[in-house]
Amino acid sequence: MTTDLNKLRWRCRRGTLELDVIFQRFLEQQYQQLSALQQQAFVELLALEDDQLIRYFIEDQLPENPAHKELVVKMRSITSNQTGEVDDQIQPG
Repeated sequence: MTTDLNKLRWRCRRGTLELDVIFQRFLEQQYQQLSALQQQAFVELLALEDDQLIRYFIEDQLPENPAHKELVVKMRSITSNQTGEVDDQIQPG
């Protein structure tokens, strides 16, 4: 399993920092809790071109594939929650 995770870590390295952060955080924090079908959908998302992933994660489009759509929504919600937590921590109080 460690070898598979290392391969996935490498594949999570994308052409933009935003995608790197989204995919790497999700892999580290959520991937192992996914069902086998959801893990397969994650691998399939990694096979997509960066311009398509940007549309899904930055431009708010959703994939037509139901398994991909479910995972994109999950990944967006986790990423947006973490971004809010980071923003709250760096704002002067």
